[in-house]
Amino acid sequence: MTEPETPADDYDNPWKTMLAHAFPELMAFYFPDAHARIDWTREHSFLDTELRQVVRDAELGKRDADALVRVTRQDGAEQWVYIHIEVQGQRDADFAKRMFTYNYRLYDRYDQPIASLAILADLSPEWKPAGFDLEQLGCTHRFRFPVVKLLDFTDRLHQLERDPNPFALVTAAHLYTARTREDPNARYRFKRRLVQLLYRHGWTRQRVLDLFAVLDWMMRLPENLEQQLWQDIQALEGAQAMRYITSVERIGRRIGWKDGQLAGKQEGKREGKQEGQAALLVMLLSQRFGPLSEDTRARLEQADAAQLERWAKRLLDAATLAEVFDEH
Repeated sequence: MTEPETPADDYDNPWKTMLAHAFPELMAFYFPDAHARIDWTREHSFLDTELRQVVRDAELGKRDADALVRVTRQDGAEQWVYIHIEVQGQRDADFAKRMFTYNYRLYDRYDQPIASLAILADLSPEWKPAGFDLEQLGCTHRFRFPVVKLLDFTDRLHQLERDPNPFALVTAAHLYTARTREDPNARYRFKRRLVQLLYRHGWTRQRVLDLFAVLDWMMRLPENLEQQLWQDIQALEGAQAMRYITSVERIGRRIGWKDGQLAGKQEGKREGKQEGQAALLVMLLSQRFGPLSEDTRARLEQADAAQLERWAKRLLDAATLAEVFDEH
């Protein structure tokens, strides 16, 4: 009997979700020195239109997860911060050049100094680009940027599990996902442990839901282990006397659950997955643009899988809700 197939790992979307969901916590966890120089009592804003224009002009190829954010420094000066999360599983010889190109194009277009920061989520221990140099006839240009390597956290996994910063849990999930690529049973055990931790940090219900969406999206499991995890979550929430995750039907619908049982028909599972995608898109759009109208929610619920995927891809680059749904 063959082992159930584990769905392909998905790193990009969870990182995009968390970058938009908890930017101050991201800065505190990965770049504490920069975080300390920012006045977080002042509002920060995502400059999606500005970044999209530069990327479109530069034609720099694939972007994994990135953002341009306006913040205010402790001294009252405005600062733009460019964050790039490289989630590919191998080295990219052009990565440092791409960081340099984004930096100078943003500066050239908007006359603003740009803080470029990088998070590397690949699995090559010796690859850690942190700068790009140019030299010609005595004229030199030296560009350096802070970089964090997730693989460097491998020896601190137990510490990550105790850390109340949500990006500690996301980092642990990323490392456990990579470690268990060929071992779905081990992945199930790690995922179950991380889900249990969601209830131990005193997080709000919404943060628990958002982080579970990231864990669930990142740490894919074969169907039989998804079923077992669902039962574990039901038992956990019963013991904790809090209905956070199981109160949201997205999880069960995504794999065809109904009343604690896995639907037998493939069509039911496909419909369940599509409904789950719609529910997650509702959550992301609400975080980005505020409460959605009933008409917008109805449109999402009635959309087919291709439409949902198209809208999800537009989400991070769209400056307005209308741009997400624009079909022209």
